[in-house]
Amino acid sequence: MLAMAACAAAPAAVAVTPHYADTLLIPQRAIVLSGEITPENKDQVAILYSREDLSYNDPGAPRFLFLDREGRGALGIGGAVNAVAMYDMNGAIDNEGFVTYDIPTPASPAMRNRFGADATNTSIFLKLVTKQTRIGRVTVYVQTNFTGNNGNYGLKLKQAYVSVGGFLIGKGRSTFADAAAEAPTVDNEGPSGQVGAKNMMFQYKTPSYKGLSGAISVELPEADYTLAPQTDAISQRFPDIPLYVQYAWGGDSHIRASALLRELSYRDLLNGKNHFATGWGVQFSSVANIGAGMELFGHATYGHGIAAYVNDLGGNGYDLVPDGTGKLQAPGTFAWTAGLSYQPIKPLLLSACYSQARAYDLGYMAADSYRYGQYAAFTAFYNVGPDLQFGLEYLWGRRNDIGGTSGHANRLEASIQYNF
Repeated sequence: MLAMAACAAAPAAVAVTPHYADTLLIPQRAIVLSGEITPENKDQVAILYSREDLSYNDPGAPRFLFLDREGRGALGIGGAVNAVAMYDMNGAIDNEGFVTYDIPTPASPAMRNRFGADATNTSIFLKLVTKQTRIGRVTVYVQTNFTGNNGNYGLKLKQAYVSVGGFLIGKGRSTFADAAAEAPTVDNEGPSGQVGAKNMMFQYKTPSYKGLSGAISVELPEADYTLAPQTDAISQRFPDIPLYVQYAWGGDSHIRASALLRELSYRDLLNGKNHFATGWGVQFSSVANIGAGMELFGHATYGHGIAAYVNDLGGNGYDLVPDGTGKLQAPGTFAWTAGLSYQPIKPLLLSACYSQARAYDLGYMAADSYRYGQYAAFTAFYNVGPDLQFGLEYLWGRRNDIGGTSGHANRLEASIQYNF
């Protein structure tokens, strides 16, 4: 999964296959605090260092490793200190993340330039893998980031789940998201059209058979509405149901087809009734190794009432909007990202991507409401040894509103990250 990008992020991570070889070695950078490698725990360590279902921007391999001498468990503890300096010119965003939704429209002279710095992507994580039980291996994963606003940093839970066999319960990346197809960027927000939601879920994932695999889950919905007069948001009554089917080849390439079903609840105050609007989405995503150190990646996503899953639209009132009759409707959403990454030498990764997020069925929204956003990133990562990484990135973004006004922003940012 994005093998080339993963190598740039954490070159010491061990590549794994569905059946782990007895010749597996712990990465040289790892510090074994207890125990030793035995035939029983070799598979556990292989799973511990696997990057399956992780994006480029997820933490790398754990530095500190505890091994049970009886082979009952392997615990990895790791993290990363990440610091970013940024400068906006000829259009600025008052946000550490490059969120194109937040670009001022029309362009504001007061927001023409901006200098900033951020360390919110600093993280700590733990991963535990047990020996085989009657119902499969148990994997426990916890990831936190020091996320905050205006310099007020605080520990925030990003992921926390337990998986047994093919089942997973807890908070993790949605089944509707494809981590390997996400763009590698210094910007932690990511492209405007990227699908990267993390939800509470209960998921089942099938074993891989000749490259074919799939997953389905029920997930706790996150919904945000733009209300019509005499309507109100209420608690959701049904879970979101995403699923996917995937075909993988060559160890680092795949194509995936995903679908999503939602039932969104709201209250009609005038008639004293609860109503439901059906949301649905489809997505095609892929990452493909085309040789010579190059990989293509991206996705195309379309649906109605799925704004919560799209970077630019999530949390901004686009899951349901007024339809002009006093009711709410699930508006259309089209989001896509396309990019190319290139690794000319092992320590260096170059990447470029372009992304859009568009909302439709907005005839009864205000003229200054968001209609679509564009995002482009040109990125370079350089690894100084296995743990220290430098990044440099240029970002361009544009926001267009329903009434035709627009604004743009440009950002240059540099990062330093140390993995431990």
